[in-house]
Amino acid sequence: MTTRPTTHNPFTYGVAVTDDAFTDRGRELAELEADLRNGQNVVVIAPRRYGKSSLVRAALRRLAGEGVLVVEVDLMTTPTKERFAAKLAKSIHDDLATAVFRARERVRVFSSLRIAPSMTVDTDGRMTFGFSAARDPGDIDATIERLLELPAEIAAEKRKRVVVYFDEFQEVTRLDPHLPGLMRSVFQWQREVAHVYAGSKREMMHRLFNDRNEPFYRSAKTMEIDAIELSVFASFVRAQFDRTDRGIEDSSLDRLLAVTRGHPHATQQLAYALWEEVPEGFAASDDDVEAALRAVLRAENARFTLLWDSATPPQKLLLQAFAREAGRPFSNAYRIAHELPPSSGVQRALRPLLAQELVRKEPDGSYDVAEPFLREWVLAFAT
Repeated sequence: MTTRPTTHNPFTYGVAVTDDAFTDRGRELAELEADLRNGQNVVVIAPRRYGKSSLVRAALRRLAGEGVLVVEVDLMTTPTKERFAAKLAKSIHDDLATAVFRARERVRVFSSLRIAPSMTVDTDGRMTFGFSAARDPGDIDATIERLLELPAEIAAEKRKRVVVYFDEFQEVTRLDPHLPGLMRSVFQWQREVAHVYAGSKREMMHRLFNDRNEPFYRSAKTMEIDAIELSVFASFVRAQFDRTDRGIEDSSLDRLLAVTRGHPHATQQLAYALWEEVPEGFAASDDDVEAALRAVLRAENARFTLLWDSATPPQKLLLQAFAREAGRPFSNAYRIAHELPPSSGVQRALRPLLAQELVRKEPDGSYDVAEPFLREWVLAFAT
């Protein structure tokens, strides 16, 4: 008797999406790939969980297939300048030096640093770098400057194109307000290196690259990533169900997308939960979508409850208002309709919600709940 292979859930969320799970973004992907191939610096801006990391990494995988070398540094994982230097040194070692130099030559790459890093090999054979915090601040600054120079020098020596990718780049100002100036002074001469600056905090990223008083002013092309068009996501979700011997009714697909509104992470997450509700050979119904939504809200309940309990009464009023209707909370009509406090109180309540990325400001000036499932949770349990 032949055993049929197990069919796996075709939807992916919570990690960078690749291959069949990567949804569309064909135009953005081609544009980003071409820009980096040509040495153009690019700023990629998108709210968290909109797929900017998946997009950038998809472009970098394609370029790597052409021989382009890639250095990646996630600034969310580098809370100090010493950690930033260590992460940068590791990426240069693993992604550049290892690709083009023999083992003995790699030591030479780091011989010119002001501070010699501690280098250890873990049980998997991977190199780990570290820099002591007990040094003069000028020494770590000089070390970072030298590390930032290395990709261009390696690119010139080996005649290779290099891309340096900084994820959550807005965090650079938290490390040191003077660090952007140092980085820009190095990068402006690096013709062999293309830089990608990805960030989730729109206003801060725009300030860094569009304020004439900032060092990175007009130094890179800006690419803003929005929600995926509903028609594109509809085709994607239907195709994923079809190829795994399941179907989805038109009304069910409409309901799913009405909840997620093209939010990449949320659409993948709800589609994942919906797929789990549907047996092989059957089609997802409206009841299945509601069951899947309840499952997602149960999974998110602890996080949302913690957020809700820590919110002030005016913040809860704002979240309830935006969950019911995106709008302009400083207008008299909106405040009266949703029983909000005066404008000064709205401003005080809104600021931390924006900082926590629970609420976002839309291009038209209105405000909305940032996460689709937080909106649904507030409507279901907090109104």
